[in-house]
Amino acid sequence: MIREELEQESTAISPERREFLERAAAAMALGAGGLTAGSALAGAAEPGTPSKRHQTPLAEVAGKVAFVTGGSSGIGLGLVRAFAAAGMKVVFTYLNDAHRDETLAYFKGTRAQVHALKLDVTDRDGMQRAADEAENTFGKVHLLCNNAGIGLRAPASSASYKDWDWGLGVNLGGVVNGVAVFVPRIRAHGEGGHILTTASSASLAVGGKVGVYVTSKFAVMGMTESLREELDGENIGVSVFCPGLVRSHIVESERNRPAALANEGAKPAPAPSPADVAAMQPYMAVAMDPLEAGELVLRGIRRNDLYIFTHQEFETVVRERSEAMLASFPVEPAPKARAEIVKTYTPDIYRRERDRRLAERRKAKRPSS
Repeated sequence: MIREELEQESTAISPERREFLERAAAAMALGAGGLTAGSALAGAAEPGTPSKRHQTPLAEVAGKVAFVTGGSSGIGLGLVRAFAAAGMKVVFTYLNDAHRDETLAYFKGTRAQVHALKLDVTDRDGMQRAADEAENTFGKVHLLCNNAGIGLRAPASSASYKDWDWGLGVNLGGVVNGVAVFVPRIRAHGEGGHILTTASSASLAVGGKVGVYVTSKFAVMGMTESLREELDGENIGVSVFCPGLVRSHIVESERNRPAALANEGAKPAPAPSPADVAAMQPYMAVAMDPLEAGELVLRGIRRNDLYIFTHQEFETVVRERSEAMLASFPVEPAPKARAEIVKTYTPDIYRRERDRRLAERRKAKRPSS
């Protein structure tokens, strides 16, 4: 769209507008995987050329300890299976006893070292106790996976306070609790580690009129990017996982809503009817297998990728959202003094991740000799 405006209004637009559009188009080309000279707007001398040594604290995971919240079903189970298959010792948390038993059944008769413990991630004292138990069972924790979450289907425009308290309490508060408990421990043992947080495709763009869920996932995205900047250089990697459609039980989240956070007058959520199950089949037929998602996450952790995506089809809406923001900036140049102030606190985590990933793409496209 931006390139079209440049071509169609080549003589009508002002020099300032042209410069802005060229810079925006360069940024969008980079987002699509292109390598354009105009992308120097982010400060890189040559896009696709990593500018700083990239740390990969968990490039080797065998023998390391992982702590996975919400690891007894869906994506969490896929993570546990992938980590265990790679030789990690895995502690996973659960709420549903049946799901716990199903998960443990995967490892019966194998050499996998897997330990289950019951935990409500909103319980701060419980998170501390869980960390203690994990260390007492397997030793120092190297990988924290903040995966537990609920799929609350409440629009922001009509959600109750209890909807907000429950949705943010689990999806954001649970992540806060994991970070607050485990980051100091990983820092203290000094052996390197990694923090992974499961966000969602809903952290990339809105959709579905589920504003409470979207709010929680946008917050998780910002929190994880902040951790990436703050832990840079400490041999602790940080990734945000943004899955698309993966087979899970997230649509059944209401069964776990605490009584104290139930909406007044609300009836208990009924069990899915045969018609409900049938309606979900087309979605489940194309949904990613949780183990495949877990393997993608493991690969991203080994490489210390900031963003781990599963579904290419979300690229279009992300580009459109980015274009909308870029097109909304003032075209007038900022005063030099103010611009210099901004530079002092603007991190380069985005530029570095962009350049590293583009370099990987460029290398992958080269013909083998």
